[in-house]
Amino acid sequence: MSSTIDKRLSDRESFGGICRLALKRIILPFGVLAPFAYFHPGIALFYATCGVYDVSRNRGLTLSTLRRYFMGNGVLVWALSPINILLDLFSLPYLNKGVYRLEDLQEAHQAEVRRLIAATREVDLVGEVEGRSKQHRRAMIFWRSYGVKYDTIVNVPAFHEPWSYIQTIGLSVFNKGVTTSPHFGWLRATLRVLYNINDVSDRSAYIQVGDQINYWCENKLFIFDDTLLHVSANGDNQLRYCMFVDILRPSPFPRIMAAVSALEGYLNKKFQLIRLSGWTLVQR
Repeated sequence: MSSTIDKRLSDRESFGGICRLALKRIILPFGVLAPFAYFHPGIALFYATCGVYDVSRNRGLTLSTLRRYFMGNGVLVWALSPINILLDLFSLPYLNKGVYRLEDLQEAHQAEVRRLIAATREVDLVGEVEGRSKQHRRAMIFWRSYGVKYDTIVNVPAFHEPWSYIQTIGLSVFNKGVTTSPHFGWLRATLRVLYNINDVSDRSAYIQVGDQINYWCENKLFIFDDTLLHVSANGDNQLRYCMFVDILRPSPFPRIMAAVSALEGYLNKKFQLIRLSGWTLVQR
């Protein structure tokens, strides 16, 4: 009986995989994109140009990256590419480095990141959240997300204090042996700041952005533009805990960046968009 059930589940998973592959490789390009380009060539050319610029920002660009961007899980960021290009323009003269050191940010941004790290070190977050998060493959705990506050399972007063640039304060928990698929973020009004709060034992826990890899056992702080293709992995035999933070991009127009971030926060909370990325949102 057990083997019969397992076979049925395997068949369903195989059928689902075939359907997803058909959607990405056949239906999307030939059933949607090609007819759209035929009837709206001007708009199609505009989006093709924006997409080529946008995806070319990825270092170590490969055919796999192009496929994921134009026919895979990057289609949404491709659809948003004109907005993201505008945000790039509103950020000038601060060029997007893709991957940042803390010293690359403005002093006020650096001060907030250091303040957040100091506040994190004063709390035993691992002990507080372990019981509620260890049963999930990937758990997310938010205190705020793009400026929108959450009723979380752990009260950390410092996280609810006013922040000028930090928009998101969360904690991501990866269970043992969990790896994400390569994926893109959606909007780049903010930069992603990750800070590992537990001691990782070896190089099997890391984040890779393009051709750059950050191993949590060597460097606890990593800052990057999450609309670049990236993958996170935890091959360690323990859970991996990272502060999950978004900070406004340096810009002469911070209110524009904050407005886009606020809109993203509203949509994220209203439609629970975090779940679309495979996270389990742990709330009170």
